[in-house]
Amino acid sequence: MKYIYIVSVTIVLAMIGYYVLHSKPITNYPSRGTDIVAFGDSLVQGVGSTNGNDFVSVLSKKIGKPIINLGVSGNTTADGVKRLGELDRYKPRVVIVLLGGNDYLKRVPRKETLNNLQTIITSIHSKGSIVLLLGVRGGILVDNFKEVFEDMSKLNRTAFVPNVLEGLLGEKELMSDAIHPNDKGYLIISERVYKVLKDII
Repeated sequence: MKYIYIVSVTIVLAMIGYYVLHSKPITNYPSRGTDIVAFGDSLVQGVGSTNGNDFVSVLSKKIGKPIINLGVSGNTTADGVKRLGELDRYKPRVVIVLLGGNDYLKRVPRKETLNNLQTIITSIHSKGSIVLLLGVRGGILVDNFKEVFEDMSKLNRTAFVPNVLEGLLGEKELMSDAIHPNDKGYLIISERVYKVLKDII
């Protein structure tokens, strides 16, 4: 029994050591910033929700902290790059980034989307902030963004939530129109983001 115990402890310690050596910490964690900011397009703005039921507002209630909403309907990643200066008014601790859906709708070349996302992430990291990257679907039949956001997150060591619209698109009871959730849909998104955000604030 003693031998089995020693072997078990050794295996556990080896697994912990492997994890510590091979896992990559999130860039800028823990951050010295004070503000939590949501930066993105109409999904961040909350188009399709009733007052106070967009996912940013619901998420703010869940964490018990204010979240600054810098969502602008129709924004592409290029628009996000142009708006990066808006973050200078704050001391971001975490910036939730949700952009890319409009790039797909406007047929922006994927390489351009990637370059813009990289510029946005690099800029936010330079401020000492954590980036929480939210993925979106790029296509109806085929998801052209499925690996894009995950690879971008791994490359930059950001916190990450894959495709926040997973299981929502096409579900009438969860959507206000073809691309925007309703209150129920945004609640689901808030729950997905909360699971990651709560551990980095």
